[in-house]
Amino acid sequence: MKTVRFGIIGLGLMGREFASAAARWPHLPEMEVRPEIVALCDQNLKPAEWFQRICPTVGQVVSDYRELLANPEVEAVYCAVPHNLHAQFYCDTIRSGKHLLGEKPFGIDRKANDLINAAIAECPEVFVRCSSQFPFTPAVQHLCDRIDRDAFGEIIEVEAGFLHSSDINPDKPINWKRMLEFNGEYGCMGDLGMHPCHVPFRAGWLPANVRAVLSNIVRERPTASGERVACETWDNATLFCETTDSATGRTFPMTLKMQRIAPGETNTWYIDVLGTRSSARFSTKNINTVEVLEYDGRQQNWQIVDIGHATAFKSVTGGIFEFGFSDAILQMWAGFLYELHHGKPLKRFAGCVTPEEVALSHRLFTAALRSQASATTERVD
Repeated sequence: MKTVRFGIIGLGLMGREFASAAARWPHLPEMEVRPEIVALCDQNLKPAEWFQRICPTVGQVVSDYRELLANPEVEAVYCAVPHNLHAQFYCDTIRSGKHLLGEKPFGIDRKANDLINAAIAECPEVFVRCSSQFPFTPAVQHLCDRIDRDAFGEIIEVEAGFLHSSDINPDKPINWKRMLEFNGEYGCMGDLGMHPCHVPFRAGWLPANVRAVLSNIVRERPTASGERVACETWDNATLFCETTDSATGRTFPMTLKMQRIAPGETNTWYIDVLGTRSSARFSTKNINTVEVLEYDGRQQNWQIVDIGHATAFKSVTGGIFEFGFSDAILQMWAGFLYELHHGKPLKRFAGCVTPEEVALSHRLFTAALRSQASATTERVD
């Protein structure tokens, strides 16, 4: 089995998820390539103790990411840092010749994303992808297989979203995601938006224009010392898009929702696809099932299809068992390493987000900001 030696920049929640996935790699018996974590970087090195316990291959722990990039043992990097650091860290990683899986949104704004794409163009030998795990859920893979089979017919309407309620408490202390300096003007769109965009963009459903409704619901939050300060970024976003199906040239409405304050939600990703021949809908609230509507000319009946653990990348877990978030992370990393190793994804919807898809999200979110400011529909260009 080929080994790809990784460095992790940013030892927070998602860095821990990657380290855990690497430790579980024997769960994927048919993979011909595996990750090995050899280097860690964070300004706060205390979390490194946990990583070193489960990653005995770690040989470097540093607080300066440039030292990690200079390490010849590191072949690839997973980077999870605040949005204002993306342009510098991602460009330096790419130009160092390291392959990169980076966190969304690949730049605090469109200008920063352009800088990252320029670095990618300069280094065509470097493999670069963006993190987004939810489409690797087996039930979503089933829905996406239906897209590939053209089972929906002409698309009538699509809605996708990512909703949670982590910020519903108005007394929750402010963090960097509510600060323009670190999170940028996109607000929740930059933080959450790639998740609902992933499947539609990969399907070739491309927003031509957008009318955005953005909401700043909790306008002040306490600091650690108790002083209340302004929240500068958007909590919730709803984007109404006129969308073109690149396969047919026909247009249809698409609604994308990204919400940090969604009562009743914990961490819900969903997608609904309505078509002239059939329809389907999925939510992580019922993660093992997809609802399918087939038309027989007489009745319209929604049926629940139980998918179980039918993963894109075969797992040792039995097919009748439940699938979870950590399984989606493991599958996403399998998708990254499979495409790095083979030069193409296992199948269309079993690959990570491409730089081109991320760039489209920046065009969409930039147009959404203009739409909110002008209260008009704006072209996505």
